[in-house]
Amino acid sequence: MNFKLTTDNLETIKADLEVIIIINKNLEHTFVKDKKSLDKVGFEGSQEEICLLPESKRLYVGSESIKSTDIRSAIAVAIRSLKNTKFKHIKIAIYMSHSKCTAVLRGMVEGMILGDYTFDQYKSKKSKKALKEVTISLEEYHGYKLDQESCQRAINNAKIGANATNYTRDIVNTTPDDCYPAVMAKIAKRLAKKSDLTCTILKPKRLREEKMNTLLAVARASRHTPRVIHLAHKPKNPKAVVSIVGKGLTYDSGGLSLKPADYMVTMKADKSGGSAVMGIMKAVSEMNLPIEVHGFVGAVENMIGGDAYKPDDVLVAKNGKTIEVRNTDAEGRLVLADVLCYAQQEVKADYLFDMATLTGACVVGVGHYTSGVMGNSKMPVDMVLNAANKISGELASKLDFNRYLGKTIKSEIADICNISNTRYGGAITAGMFLSEFIDEEHKDRWAHIDIAGPAFVEHTWGENPHGASGAGVRLMLRLIEKLSRGDKH
Repeated sequence: MNFKLTTDNLETIKADLEVIIIINKNLEHTFVKDKKSLDKVGFEGSQEEICLLPESKRLYVGSESIKSTDIRSAIAVAIRSLKNTKFKHIKIAIYMSHSKCTAVLRGMVEGMILGDYTFDQYKSKKSKKALKEVTISLEEYHGYKLDQESCQRAINNAKIGANATNYTRDIVNTTPDDCYPAVMAKIAKRLAKKSDLTCTILKPKRLREEKMNTLLAVARASRHTPRVIHLAHKPKNPKAVVSIVGKGLTYDSGGLSLKPADYMVTMKADKSGGSAVMGIMKAVSEMNLPIEVHGFVGAVENMIGGDAYKPDDVLVAKNGKTIEVRNTDAEGRLVLADVLCYAQQEVKADYLFDMATLTGACVVGVGHYTSGVMGNSKMPVDMVLNAANKISGELASKLDFNRYLGKTIKSEIADICNISNTRYGGAITAGMFLSEFIDEEHKDRWAHIDIAGPAFVEHTWGENPHGASGAGVRLMLRLIEKLSRGDKH
């Protein structure tokens, strides 16, 4: 999809279709030229409601507000509705909340790219997309005078962020037989070469030297050996250093604590955190942000077999802590424990984040569409919540640690247990387990993001398709962009 920004008035631009966003059900605005037709079909302009009028060459879509979060999802639904049509070229004007804010324009372009996404790698008949050109006029419906350079920059950043999200979606959607740890490492190497990132791959021999015994235990029964991936973006004189750790379970059978058959379907999505890390690194490099960013991925497959790790085993993590295994399906936290330790060993970061499809309990707690955010300190958690809910359009909710839940992961025979002794508060106890592997230097700089809810949903929602959403990419990119401007909150 090609985007062109022009100073030409909308009326003078030749296109197959004009897309018009109705804000807050305001059908009385002068740019609404089909009031009678819209009234006849009962179009009210509610959020994501669409009405295509091919005779007048106009597509109307409703948005609750002028906020980028609403505009993004509305325009995504509009673009998605055109997939089976023959419209090749659309035109649209700019919508702004005020004259110097390009966030709405960025959200609009992101919505177009995200809404146009299709994953048809395994279809014998590939989808054909007619829409190729989008012309955006600097004509603004409030009459604001806009800076063309700022608007072009917003479009460019939108393209980078949305394409990185779609890149992540592709990795997550790829089947486990086609995307296992060695393949993820190859993807990372290709990305590094193309995006001017440094890339280090740790194979089993090096993992044993690094004493990543919990990660190796999870990987033991798989024919696919594990990898730890380290990607780095290192600009000169960075304003801050950020490390992001991702869970990359290319498939999770549950191990000997085998998942029920229904729960095993979609477990290709257990690599969503690690895939998001690669998408984030892609975007950060392409934007060339003045922040040093390190991405770490623990790529592992959790399978069953004669060499599988077992409930009742006691494992020794990289930092020397012992872990009683009571459930082999609580494997992601074991992988993250070692990778978090390794990340802190390799990089002394100003901010440390981890992203993982860690617990079904988080989905129970906050729903399919929302990530759970937790940590020892208010500052990094608030950074994530702000980047999610106020800027990127991703939804996130805070989950508080407390000492009573902390007691439920105590072990009688080891330092800690990999699951709690209660079925309640599982997302929080998983986060508290991870906090045991955060050193004193990073204790108040770390936040854990459980993306189990939004990472993979089997229906379309907003700007997200059936399947992988690329959760975490836009969120973390916006957070890093704010740091590049010297603003934490």
